[in-house]
Amino acid sequence: MAGGGGGGVSPLGPAPPLWYHRDLSRAAAEELLARAGRDGSFLVRDSESVSGAYALCVLFQKHVHTYRILPDEEGFLAVQTSQGVQPKRFKTLPELVSLYLQPNQGLVTTLLYTVDREETAVSDDRDYSDGEDEKPPLPPRSASTSTPPGPDTPTESAPAANGLSTISHEYLKGSYALDLEAVKQGACALPHLNKTLVASCKRLNGEVDKVLSGLEILSKVFDQQSAFMVSKMIQQSVNQGGDQELENLVTKLAILKDLLSSIEKKALKALQDMSLSSPCSPPPLSMRHSKAIPVQAFEVKLDVYLAELTKIGKSQKYTLSVDVEGGRLVVMKKVKDSQEDWTTFTHDKIRQLIKSQRVQNKLGIVFEKEKDKSQRKDFIFASAKREAFCQLLQLMKNKHSNQDEPDMISIFIGTWNMGSVPSPKSVASWVLCRGLGKTLDEMTVTIPHDLYVFGSQENSVCDREWVESLRALLKEQTELDYKPIAVQTLWNIKIAVLVKPEHENRISHVGMSSVKTGIANTLGNKGAVGVSFMFNGTSFGFVNCHLTSGNEKIARRNQNYLDILRLLSLGDKQLSSFDISLRFTHLFWLGDLNYRLDMDIQEILNYINRKEFDPLLKVDQLNLEREKNKVFLRFAEEEISFPPTYRYERGSRDTYVWQKQKATGMRTNVPSWCDRILWKSYPETHIVCNSYGCTDDIVTSDHSPVFATFEVGVTSQFVSKKGLPKSSEQAYIEFESIEAIVKTASRTKFFIEFYSTCLEEFKKSYENDSQSSDNVNFLRVGWSNKQLTTLKPLLSEIEYLQDQHLLLTVKSLDGYESYGECVLALKSMIGSTAQQFHTYLSHRGEETGNIRGSMRVRVPSERMGTRERLYEWISVDKDETGGPKGKSTLVTRVGHEYVKPSVVRKQLGELGKVSEEGERSSKEETAARPKQEAPDGDPSISKNSYNNPAYYILEGVPNQSAAALSPELLPSPTSANPQVAKAPPPSAGARTKPPFVASGHSHQRRPMTGHPVRAISEEGSSEDDDLAEVRIPAASPAAPLALGEGFRRGGGAGPGGLDDQSCSVLQMAKTLSESEFPGQPPRAPSAPPPLRGQPMGLGLDACRTFPPRNPITESIAEDMPEEALWGSSSSSLSVGESSVGEWLQRLGLERYEQGLLHNGWDDLEFLSDITEEDLEEAGVLDPGHKRILLESLRQQQQQQQQQK
Repeated sequence: MAGGGGGGVSPLGPAPPLWYHRDLSRAAAEELLARAGRDGSFLVRDSESVSGAYALCVLFQKHVHTYRILPDEEGFLAVQTSQGVQPKRFKTLPELVSLYLQPNQGLVTTLLYTVDREETAVSDDRDYSDGEDEKPPLPPRSASTSTPPGPDTPTESAPAANGLSTISHEYLKGSYALDLEAVKQGACALPHLNKTLVASCKRLNGEVDKVLSGLEILSKVFDQQSAFMVSKMIQQSVNQGGDQELENLVTKLAILKDLLSSIEKKALKALQDMSLSSPCSPPPLSMRHSKAIPVQAFEVKLDVYLAELTKIGKSQKYTLSVDVEGGRLVVMKKVKDSQEDWTTFTHDKIRQLIKSQRVQNKLGIVFEKEKDKSQRKDFIFASAKREAFCQLLQLMKNKHSNQDEPDMISIFIGTWNMGSVPSPKSVASWVLCRGLGKTLDEMTVTIPHDLYVFGSQENSVCDREWVESLRALLKEQTELDYKPIAVQTLWNIKIAVLVKPEHENRISHVGMSSVKTGIANTLGNKGAVGVSFMFNGTSFGFVNCHLTSGNEKIARRNQNYLDILRLLSLGDKQLSSFDISLRFTHLFWLGDLNYRLDMDIQEILNYINRKEFDPLLKVDQLNLEREKNKVFLRFAEEEISFPPTYRYERGSRDTYVWQKQKATGMRTNVPSWCDRILWKSYPETHIVCNSYGCTDDIVTSDHSPVFATFEVGVTSQFVSKKGLPKSSEQAYIEFESIEAIVKTASRTKFFIEFYSTCLEEFKKSYENDSQSSDNVNFLRVGWSNKQLTTLKPLLSEIEYLQDQHLLLTVKSLDGYESYGECVLALKSMIGSTAQQFHTYLSHRGEETGNIRGSMRVRVPSERMGTRERLYEWISVDKDETGGPKGKSTLVTRVGHEYVKPSVVRKQLGELGKVSEEGERSSKEETAARPKQEAPDGDPSISKNSYNNPAYYILEGVPNQSAAALSPELLPSPTSANPQVAKAPPPSAGARTKPPFVASGHSHQRRPMTGHPVRAISEEGSSEDDDLAEVRIPAASPAAPLALGEGFRRGGGAGPGGLDDQSCSVLQMAKTLSESEFPGQPPRAPSAPPPLRGQPMGLGLDACRTFPPRNPITESIAEDMPEEALWGSSSSSLSVGESSVGEWLQRLGLERYEQGLLHNGWDDLEFLSDITEEDLEEAGVLDPGHKRILLESLRQQQQQQQQQK
């Protein structure tokens, strides 16, 4: 409940009035007022921006007006007024509201109609464990709830933290009089005050003892004199007590002060003396005991063209032996008479690994033969061995890298509902990822991970015992002594994070927190615990939760999630405007989420017996709720290929127990995937899920433990070699314009706040200078260049800036509350010309609009040097038939729902001049996510990020909206085949192979009319989903855009093309701004924008770094004039050219003729419809060449239009 009132009076009066809605969100308040529909309707809620303040929301002429009610220093309340206007002060909210119920009090309208909150009685849900326990388990007896204690300890420890205040009050109320009486009788001591102080300092006394015990070891090594005194004091503290206890504490504090101030200097001198006597120091303890990785051999076959078989002969069998410790790869070829021909390559001679996307077991290896010369060989691996080989080679590269800090780490995450019984003696299969689903290969299963994160629910083991058992388990499996960096507990929900000893000093800013979501949000039997920290320069967050149980409690689970998202206090406190899904580079969410399967029990069992999981995943409540964007907005989850992990018969994994007799009747708990692991990452970061499964041999609980492992890119704490930038070497982040569409009925002014670790402090824009609305429920606001501030990063090196992200929040001037937040990656914005961005706004877990604009990150030429990251060493090759071999493109890091078109095309059509973004999805981005790709045209990709049912307004879509729709969203009048449209991209959090949508849409290679739209998730996640194209089917331009029943439900398009479900009202609202949005002219002929995943540079040459994208042929860009690169008029398709071959020959790109003809692009009439994806399928993988071809075609279209 918000703030206190003046003079001790509650600001809400004797009882909270019904028009007071507590912590209702701004968006929900607007919905309630819109539903009321009458001018003068009002409600009061807690302010989202100021603790202890309120927001008065009033509806007038279909717009919501918000007034802040602020408490002053004396606790009186007043509506915030304009400068110079004397505010009227009130003791309580009801008094304040009663004044404004009278006319002419300064509000936009008189308060007339209350909008009351819906009082929901707290029902006794018995929300414990689906009937496993008749009452909630008691919280654990251990006094400590976190190790080490953090700033965000659970509420149970609050009295202890504020113990001095409480005990002091008790003394002043009672014992004070006894001491006074004693003094009057001549006493020289105050026994009761002494007792009070001793009790108040009890916790401090214990902490000092802990610190002194720790320092005792150091002092024995470096400072013998202090060591004796410390030992003596510790011994005395055990024996002494009573009156001497307080005096003893003061003495210990004095010793601690002296010891801390001198120990570092004495230690330095001791180490210097040691270094002189023994210059060769032994390796660190953590390195001496690391387990050696044995040499692993892989049987493979060489992949060659059929035409080459006659030259090479029949013997194609090879053995690839990986020596991780020695840093060598031995390629052995078996020849006649059992002889072997072998070649050894050291780690630095392996230039690149190129995964085939089309053939899952095929891998190309680029070897350095001589200086600047390389050779590629393609090998076919046995089933599932390719990934193990790649992991071993990456480990070898990492182990022998000359970098001081890692580019990539491996993370194990496990979640297990232990069923309130201790774990068995061995849970090795859990940490080794052995069992069912996507598991690690036996060759890599024993390689230690850098981080281990264990989440448990219904864990009755005390914290210390639980952590020690995990450490012992890891020591047994890895021979390493892992260090616990954080343990947090809420009743029986626990999370423990352990790190390799070599990384312990790379961990900083550790934070812990917990949130209760049990009955009335006061019981901790349900809720969440979280841990956050920095690993060098990368922020991580981990949330372990146990949500409401019960098949029918979907809405309660959704609300649990939103409460945790809002209330869990983790990460940088400066980012309090952002929920935790945007505060971390990588956020992992695990636990017993308790979402069930909506299907008859017998059908479920039949599907499980047949190992057919897809039909079950279609009715999985979590998948369905994510599909509706109700929860886990743009989170990612690896494909599930293991059976439901709940509810098993204890002692067995052969039988599900789905019925339990209770006092209220028979309870049914259908088998379900309750235990899940999801994640969300910033755009343009590297994250790959290598395993996701469950054990099949741990049977003490009715849940099976679930595991997942991740390969995650990390950044170092960057240190500039050139020092702080001079003014001439300063990098700048400059905005040309920004436009946002926000879902709100308010008509206030807005400003933008910018946050980033690369900024010294957050920055604010001025208020928006354009504002309009064609729909009462949406508002379009814009900022021109003069309203936007230029940002100066702390460091100007491109190597530093390409790892940075910018967080934006759109706030209102009336209440300083956020209407939406997003994150942008700076990597794509680096260059000499402005780049466009387009991403989606969210607030409190809901999508609230979208934002787009133009910006650039200017990096001085003196600071352009960069290097290749280890995770950029592996790329993906489409190797489609007809395409030249040896071409490769880099793996994308994380799919982003985020748009950065390279060229803005202007077109004239029957609907008037509209600016259309060339929003494209590049296949380099799709390729990065194994097991998360959907084939082109797969109707499972049927959701976009606008399909939130909350956006569907079934009235009030303006009639003129159709005329303003851009060609991206309006059916094209020229398409000849409306049945081949592709589905829109999914929301970033949507499963990339959602099993709950029918599949079977055939892949179309023929040209299709329509304009592709690329969506990129701001939060990323390799999250995520394939960046599929949206192609709008043909129809008459006058065809109405109907809002059908399926559209209202937010259903996806089925096979056969898009229907009216493909375009939500928010999309329409977005397009209302397109014709007026200050679109960027085509980029000047300076440099193409760098591809995501490539090193940034000013030009093509600057982008080309080791390893080369194409190790065989050099880019034609080096030999062509700049005009040709950007498709000047001299290189456009001339009228006299009659064939595709002639056109390609004119451009100097005739090498691609065979691939284009093979894929059906044999007619010049069709070429105007070709897309980047079509070019890639035809073998045009070089980004510069794609740009030349598309620009040439665009100019030809313009010429034809001018001739008409």
